[in-house]
Amino acid sequence: MPQLCDLAIHVNGQQIFFLNQKILSAYSGKFKKIIRQEKRKSQIKISSIGIDNFPGGPDGFEMVSRFCYNHGEIKITVSNVVLLHSCAVFLGMTENLSTGNLLKQTETFLDGVIDWSWHDIIASLKSCESFFTYSDTSGLVEKLIFSLMEKLAQNSDIATLIASSSSSSSSPETASRFRFSSSAKTTPESTKPGSSSKQWWFDDLIVLPPMIIEKVIANMGAYGTDNNSLILTRFLLHYLKNAELQCKGGAKGTVLYSRADYAGLASTAVHGVSRNSFSCRGLFSVLRVVSGFGLSRDCRAKLEKLIGAMLDQATLDDLLVSGHDDRGVFDVNLVIRLIRIFVNGDFLSPQKLKKVGRLIDKYLCEISPDQNLKTSKLLGVAESLPDSARDCFDGVYRAIDIYLQVRIKNPFFHFLSLSSKMVKYLMVWIKRRKKRVKQQKQI
Repeated sequence: MPQLCDLAIHVNGQQIFFLNQKILSAYSGKFKKIIRQEKRKSQIKISSIGIDNFPGGPDGFEMVSRFCYNHGEIKITVSNVVLLHSCAVFLGMTENLSTGNLLKQTETFLDGVIDWSWHDIIASLKSCESFFTYSDTSGLVEKLIFSLMEKLAQNSDIATLIASSSSSSSSPETASRFRFSSSAKTTPESTKPGSSSKQWWFDDLIVLPPMIIEKVIANMGAYGTDNNSLILTRFLLHYLKNAELQCKGGAKGTVLYSRADYAGLASTAVHGVSRNSFSCRGLFSVLRVVSGFGLSRDCRAKLEKLIGAMLDQATLDDLLVSGHDDRGVFDVNLVIRLIRIFVNGDFLSPQKLKKVGRLIDKYLCEISPDQNLKTSKLLGVAESLPDSARDCFDGVYRAIDIYLQVRIKNPFFHFLSLSSKMVKYLMVWIKRRKKRVKQQKQI
C-alpha cells in the first residue's frame, strides 16, 4: 500500500503541502519530470521539493491538489477558471497524462466566454490581479477583454470607437469577433438593469487594477496620445478619482498600487481633454485629479495651456489648488504659470485682463496669511500681470497688509529678510497706513 503523504512541497516559500507523489504525477507532467530527475540525482526516495513563482501561491496550489485528489474533478467558476488554467499550464496538466485533465476542462469552460454575463467577465478579469503575468502571457486577459468590449460595443457611446479599433486590428479573428458584436442583440445581462445613464459601466470597471484598464484602453486604440474619446476620458477621470482614495489608504486586504502605476492612465486622460469639451472649472477639476499621479512635463504643460487660455472664466475657488510639498498651503507656482500663459495669449482684450486682475488680487489676499509663503512668491503673483490689468493697486496693498500683520506677530520675523521689491511695496504700504490713521483721527 503506497504511503499517503510521501512528498513535502514548498510553494513559493510560503506554505508546505504534504501530498502523494503518484497522485500528483498522474495529472502533472511537471511534477512527474521533477520527481524522476530528483530520484536520478539522489538515487534515493525524495521527500521534499520546492516550487517558486507558482500562480496564485498556496491558494492556487491547494485548488490543484484538490483536483488531483478528487479524481480529476473540481467545480470551475468564472472566478477561479483563470487561476486554474494558469496552474494547469504551469504544471503541464495535459491530455497526455489523463483524459479530461485540468487544462482541457478550463479551456472548454473558457470557450463559452462569449455567453458570459457582463459581471461574470469583470469577476474573471478581477481574479487575474494577483497572478497577472501568467494570465496575460497565456492570452487569457486579452480574451476576456475582447468579450468585455463586445458587451461595451452594445453601448452607443463607444460602439464607434470599438468598431474602429477592431477594423484596424491585424488579427482576422479579432476583427470577426467585433463584427459579431456590432450586430449582436443587446441582452438584459449586457446592460445595467434600470439604468438610463450611458455611463452605467463606469462604476463596474473601477474594481479592475490599472494594468488591466490599460490593456482595455489600448485594445480600443485609445491609449496615450491616441486618445480622442470624450467618453473614455470621463471614465478615466472617474477611475482615477477612486484610485486616489485607494492610494491614500485602501481597505484591509486589498491590493494597493503606487501612484506611478496610474501614470499612464493619467496621461491618457489628459490627451483626451479639449477646450471644447471642458469648462474652465472642469479643467481645474481634471488638474486636481491627475496631478498626483506623476504626469509628464508635456501632459502638464498641455493642461496648463488650456486652463491659462481660459483664466478669465476662473473663480477664486478654482485657483486655490493645494500644494504638493511643504513650501506652502497653495500651489502658487501653478497660478504664476497660468497668469503668464493668459497674458501671452492671443486676442487678449482689456476687459478680460482687468477681470483677471481683480481675480488675482482676491487670490493674493487669500494666500497672504500662509506662514510658509515667501515674499518672492507673493510678489511673483502680483507682478505677473501688467499694470494695465489694474485700475489701482489697492488689492495688492491689502494683501501686503495681511501678509505683514500675520508675520509681525511671529517673534522670528525680521524686516531685514524682506526683498528690495517688498521694501518698495512696504514703503507705500506705510504711507497708506499713516494716511488711513490720519483720516480716522479726523473723523
